[in-house]
Amino acid sequence: MTNHEFNTIPVSDGTELDIYAAFPAPADKVPFPLIIVLQEAFGVNGHIRRVTERLRNEGYAAVAPDLFHRTGRRLDLPYSDFSAVMPHYQAITNEGLTADLKAVYDWAQQQPNIRKDRIGSIGFCLGGRVSFLANAVLPLTAAISYYGGSLDQITDMAPRLHGPQLFFWGGQDKHIPQETIDKVIGAVKAAGKSYTNVVISDADHAFSCDERPSYHPLAAKEA
Repeated sequence: MTNHEFNTIPVSDGTELDIYAAFPAPADKVPFPLIIVLQEAFGVNGHIRRVTERLRNEGYAAVAPDLFHRTGRRLDLPYSDFSAVMPHYQAITNEGLTADLKAVYDWAQQQPNIRKDRIGSIGFCLGGRVSFLANAVLPLTAAISYYGGSLDQITDMAPRLHGPQLFFWGGQDKHIPQETIDKVIGAVKAAGKSYTNVVISDADHAFSCDERPSYHPLAAKEA
């Protein structure tokens, strides 16, 4: 494997999943902890690939699974065209996402240069919800959710969280009202799970993405 490339792995439902994998140089200390990078609604695009590579540069193995692979493979959709996103977004299911996450985890267990006991996830928007799901269905060390869209729809999974969960929200985010945040955090707290909740008051939705108008460099750096 080169230090960043797409690989294809099997999923239990008979589909094939492309994962964008970025590994530190072979000469670096191995095995590496793994971070599963979970996409926004626009595919494993340039931004998500760069996040994966930045994590690689910090000494982590990082993989970004193509969550839309059942309706279109390796999509790289423009942020300006949400209508192109909707058919793929609407087609995903918790069952399909769970199968994909387990496929990535099973693949990681077979890699000699990945630490089997140090696997976490990070996700943005759609991926923020999937990162929460990943923490519920996989024995993760930790998980991070950036402005998780529709995360309040899977709060029934809070009792199943394995590792600590870190949440980031933008205080100016009109897509995710305070009631949604309260529901999510209330569920995790009621389940007695470890969490950290961060609201950056002057940040908007997608504040961490440097390709979107809402990018907030200071908030992204702080997060």
